[in-house]
Amino acid sequence: MKLAILSRNSKLYSTRRLVEAARARGHSVRVLDPLRCYMRIAADGFSMHYKGRPVAGYDAVIPRIGASITRYGNAVLHQFELMGTYTPNASAAIARARDKLRCHQLLAAQGIDLPATVFGDNPDDTADLLSMLGPPPHVIKLNEGTQGAGVMLTEKPSASRGVIEALRGLYANFLVQEFVAEAEGRDLRCLVVGERVVAAMQREAPPGDFRSNLHRGGSGHAALPSREEQAVAIRAAQALGLGVAGVDLIRSRRGPLVLEVNASPGLEGIEAVAAIDIAGQIVDFAATAAGEQARRDGQKQRQPSRLTRK
Repeated sequence: MKLAILSRNSKLYSTRRLVEAARARGHSVRVLDPLRCYMRIAADGFSMHYKGRPVAGYDAVIPRIGASITRYGNAVLHQFELMGTYTPNASAAIARARDKLRCHQLLAAQGIDLPATVFGDNPDDTADLLSMLGPPPHVIKLNEGTQGAGVMLTEKPSASRGVIEALRGLYANFLVQEFVAEAEGRDLRCLVVGERVVAAMQREAPPGDFRSNLHRGGSGHAALPSREEQAVAIRAAQALGLGVAGVDLIRSRRGPLVLEVNASPGLEGIEAVAAIDIAGQIVDFAATAAGEQARRDGQKQRQPSRLTRK
């Protein structure tokens, strides 16, 4: 198959591993920088060029779109979709996952448990907003932060109000969540591919921090999630429409809670601790699904029209 990987840097671990896995399976693969893709959109069809040459004929595209280029990267990915190329993570699904507020609304609507979350806009409502959540500690998150950036813990009501006022002064979008103390700075990253959790890693925050992200100095080791945890992770990915996702859970007294659903999960840490070829499983999933889509499209084209002439 002819595969494309949307990534700004072909040397990044996750991108490089996907390329290696695709070539090891005999696929043709190319890394495309989404910011060098440009599009023609018209009623007579959709087309794309890359560095002066047409882009066409790809069976599947695997997106590795960073948060800083979500809008343009998603436009490029949607153009691929309109041109008939399969993707395991559709542009609409990535947009849902990147917007934390929207993501939490969708998960909660499906009955998927998560830390209680509040969101408001007007400064006059801050005191009542916090009363809806309950007493501190509170976790305050930027709506589009990644890798633990823009996540703050406040331990007093005055601190919560001060951070909220500061963020509003910067016109930042944020949400406030309950702090789940029994998690003890640990979370569980489940890597979902299709309808399976193919690997899992327990991450632990460094001393003095509550964020367990590896990019924030956290440590990780392979973990075996329970059946309930696996089911929650798969349901969370499916609720957003993601075929490939990193679902972060915390263990609480009321069961697993979803912290975040990552539409472009890094592979380096989890492949290292789990010793599993996750990149290969992602490529296999994308290639198989692309083949099924091509067969369905072919069947539709061969079906005779239901309209008959009188």
